[in-house]
Amino acid sequence: MSHRSRSYRSRRRQARRPQGNSFVAFLLVACFGILFAGCSPQDTNSETADEFTFTEQDVARFREIVMGDEQGGTGSTAQPRLVGGAPSSADADAIVLDLSQMETYNAIRAEGSSAAENTFRVTNAFVNMRAAPNVTAQQIERLEQGKTMDVLEFTDAAWAKVQLPNGREGYVSARYIAKLTSEDRLPEERKAYEGQYFVNFGFLNVRKDPDADSEKLGELSGQSIVTPLSMDDVWARIQFAGQEGYIAVQYLQPFEPNFLVRQENYTVPVLHYDVQREGLADLLVSHIAALQEAGVNIMTFKDLTDVLLQQQERDARVDPRSAILTVSGLTGQSIKDVSDALRASNESATMFVQTNQLGIGGITEQTVLTMVANGYDLQSATHTGDDLRSLTNSQISLELKQSRRLLEEQTGREVNVVLYPLGGINGRVQEIAQESGYLFGVTDDSQRTYSRDQFLRVPAFPILEGMTGEDVVTIALGATEEESE
Repeated sequence: MSHRSRSYRSRRRQARRPQGNSFVAFLLVACFGILFAGCSPQDTNSETADEFTFTEQDVARFREIVMGDEQGGTGSTAQPRLVGGAPSSADADAIVLDLSQMETYNAIRAEGSSAAENTFRVTNAFVNMRAAPNVTAQQIERLEQGKTMDVLEFTDAAWAKVQLPNGREGYVSARYIAKLTSEDRLPEERKAYEGQYFVNFGFLNVRKDPDADSEKLGELSGQSIVTPLSMDDVWARIQFAGQEGYIAVQYLQPFEPNFLVRQENYTVPVLHYDVQREGLADLLVSHIAALQEAGVNIMTFKDLTDVLLQQQERDARVDPRSAILTVSGLTGQSIKDVSDALRASNESATMFVQTNQLGIGGITEQTVLTMVANGYDLQSATHTGDDLRSLTNSQISLELKQSRRLLEEQTGREVNVVLYPLGGINGRVQEIAQESGYLFGVTDDSQRTYSRDQFLRVPAFPILEGMTGEDVVTIALGATEEESE
């Protein structure tokens, strides 16, 4: 990286830093020192009274006065945590985050087409694995949503014998698991179950001949799976107890397991407006109007997250004429300008907030709460805006975790998207973003289509000052044949 680019980035960060904080801190320190000096016992042998010592309790009290209650008990706006020198791993480890969604997010990013032949996933909130295929059998383990397993066999239409990744075996309700597959593979997956039926009744008599008065050979229990040798409209011929028999077709129903059919690729281009660029905030209204006129479905990353969570349980689709609207470079003033533009257009957006902008001199707590109340999706632009690729692992972890915690504390909402500063991403940054509980990471690769395994490096299109409404519509919908010729 050139000296010139480093210098520019330094000036840019200084320009965004809220003003007045240094002066306020100076006054507080001065007042604090005077207070302790005035309260100190007078030394008659000393000509001056300007020497005094801060105890650890004094320093703690000073921090409380300046920073407020770290747990938010004072109701003041959250302030950035100041770290002296290079942060250690303990700084990041001390930040407690909710990582309960991590397994779900990892499952969302997994490739459906790469799933093993017999691998199924829990689709319910949980399912009990039991020692035998009935609800009264001993419970071996409780499997949470998203847990994977290999199906060894379907004992009937209601129960599957499964094996967990750790080798443990048991039985689960077939109703609450599904085979993960892609649209391309679905026909092949279904073909494997062609010709299989299950008894959709309490039991079904098996007769020697295709006649209701024929000799009874035995019966099939409800949910039993059979593969008829032949069928007509009334009777199905099957193998039963070493011989052939007949069962009534009216009590049979085609059998196949549940499938989770998921999109593997998403053509949902991300439009990125960095409003530090002069004039970009003003372009929002005209650009949004052009997108609306062209019939583009304007989304946020929260909207996309909601669809992905639905796809973990059932078949759900993203409108093919969609684009995600994102805004970054926000300050206390520009966030209000952007909000006004969005409100005038009756649209929402994902706003990436750099959390060292939070505070009285920048983006206030009241502004944040107003944004949330108006339905805007507030996500992380890290804490300082430094290029993560140039930092140590501990520094990257602190940037990602600290910004997420500060935003979640102020918004009361989950933060699961990070905008990488300067679009900077590599394998190390991506891995730490995943460990910090993010579902998405946004870079600047300028591509319209991306796959599930790219969710931690989603490409975005930087919108430039000279772009017209027609330009952003072309990005959102792609060029027509006439335009590409």
